[in-house]
Amino acid sequence: MPEKFVYADNAATTRVSQSVLDAMLPYFGEEYGNPSSLHSKGREASAALGDARARIAKLLGAKESEIYFTASGSEADNWAAKGAAYANRDRGRHIVSTKIEHHAVLNSLKALEREGFEVTLVDVDQGGRVSPEAVANAVREDTVLVSVMTANNEVGTIEPIAEISAAVKQKNRKTLIFTDAVQAAGTLRLDVRELGVDMLSLSGHKLHAPKGVGALYIRNGIRVSNLIDGGGQERSRRGGTENLPYIIGLAKALEDAVAGIDENARVSAMRDRLIDGILDKIPYTRLNGAREQRLPGNVNISFDYIEGESLLLWLDMNGICASTGSACSSASLEASHVLLALGVPVESAHGSLRLSLGRDNTDDDVDYILRVLPGIVERLRAMSPLYEKVNGSKI
Repeated sequence: MPEKFVYADNAATTRVSQSVLDAMLPYFGEEYGNPSSLHSKGREASAALGDARARIAKLLGAKESEIYFTASGSEADNWAAKGAAYANRDRGRHIVSTKIEHHAVLNSLKALEREGFEVTLVDVDQGGRVSPEAVANAVREDTVLVSVMTANNEVGTIEPIAEISAAVKQKNRKTLIFTDAVQAAGTLRLDVRELGVDMLSLSGHKLHAPKGVGALYIRNGIRVSNLIDGGGQERSRRGGTENLPYIIGLAKALEDAVAGIDENARVSAMRDRLIDGILDKIPYTRLNGAREQRLPGNVNISFDYIEGESLLLWLDMNGICASTGSACSSASLEASHVLLALGVPVESAHGSLRLSLGRDNTDDDVDYILRVLPGIVERLRAMSPLYEKVNGSKI
């Protein structure tokens, strides 16, 4: 049995909070109506759905009519990218994005390329930041969409979305701007008007709501084709009976996160202590991502001369849950596309570790990681002939 259990994989998913669970429970039981039904149970459900939509809209600085519920952040990303491209192809078939987007965006863009769209992926700097000027320079007269994530899911780098939006609109005011805010929602203060975006996605399970619910903000007046056709749900924009319990949970989770956003100072302090401790205690390591413009709980570090998968298994045996690369691609043996875009060598990218802290973590968790991790790295490096060559002798 491990001495202690530490969950440090909050960027992959979070625990459903008790307050969110309590808010959801009635909608699994007595409040079981279909929001599309005209009888009293349906009207009660419709009122609850509208209330959740209005609460989320208020938290994002949006209008109630601009919020659409989805089954995930990936669905919202697909809808934004493909829907905007399809609906506006009469104006052009060019799309601008970055090399470090989530695969839900990048693979949507690859699908669009197969249908005749042209995609330009802008480089980022070594910290993972993309400059507004670089994005604007890539925009052309036929650019219908710019897609830049608010914060990176692997390395935690926060992008200058408001500045990017302003630069793009100055270059081509008709170009739509979408930001994947799945990792940022509930952690950063988000106001769609201040950001200047036309679309924004978020996902429940990143902020202590359940897996299987997300939302997409679509500014009123812009053209976006439907991704899922069906009945008249979501104002005839997304077919399928709304998952009311989960939507209620999403609204409560976002409210709780925004209300407790000052807690991020404590999480950031733990993050910095963990980064400094690892870099100080373990040689041949590097921090991946920006040091300052970084999500509060994100720690992404590469360890030379070891494999990330082995590191994860040893951490797990010691009760520590973490990730290597992004959780969505953890079964892949390929090096992270994000780390490669940052200029991290392939061999170092294979030895990456992401520890993502959240509001449930404590200073004791950080202490435990710092106590256990150096010994694990030392044991793994002892088996590496490359490390023996560099270090002069085996440990």
